[in-house]
Amino acid sequence: MATHNTSLPKARRKDIPPDNAHVVLVVEDEADMRHLLQYNLTREGLAVHCAATGEEALEQTQANEFDLILLDLMLPKIDGLEVCRHLRQNPKTVDVPIIMLTAKGEEADIITGLELGADDYVTKPFRMRELLARIRRQLRRRNNNGSSAEKESSSLLHRGALVIDLQRYEARCHKQPMPLSATEFRLLVMLATRPGRVFTRRQIIDTLHGGMAAVTDRSVDVQVVALRRKMGDQADLIETVRGIGYRFRDQDND
Repeated sequence: MATHNTSLPKARRKDIPPDNAHVVLVVEDEADMRHLLQYNLTREGLAVHCAATGEEALEQTQANEFDLILLDLMLPKIDGLEVCRHLRQNPKTVDVPIIMLTAKGEEADIITGLELGADDYVTKPFRMRELLARIRRQLRRRNNNGSSAEKESSSLLHRGALVIDLQRYEARCHKQPMPLSATEFRLLVMLATRPGRVFTRRQIIDTLHGGMAAVTDRSVDVQVVALRRKMGDQADLIETVRGIGYRFRDQDND
């Protein structure tokens, strides 16, 4: 758990987070939005630091440790994409969850941000409840990444009625074997090991095919359709993120 200082936003005493609170960095250049986020996240029991520019954000990540970074893409001078790139190149922040805040119509920036290593995105205007739910999901996953990820990496993945055996390279649905090709199995593992994370089609191509130029976005869609067909009534576990790619449904939020 990251540590934090006692410099908190103006809040009622009952809104002051406990000493073991998760620490979140809000990077947003619009003052009204920054204060709104700070207020709501503090009420949620989080310890909140704020940065108004990309430069300030990078300085804060060097001086402090954070459990999550909420990153606006439209920042002056160093934009959010460049900040994301720096964060993922820094060993100190390489594993810190990043949720991007984007304006509608910035599909290309969303794809670029996800490919740079951002974990999720929320488009403006957004509902605060949805944003808080996404923050909780990322923090929960960060807490569980230690013991559960190590345990699952050497045993079985249980996702709904699916059981994925990572050692035997086999998958079962309702205890029945799934006749998956090698590519379909790798695709299933890629998505199922990171439920809730959005993967772009280019990320899928790079992982499954080594970035082969001959493999197109359409090929990825065909592979997903084939995999869903073999998953039967569990097919809806793989969700389409329109214009972006795919993700495995986070059942913690069901």
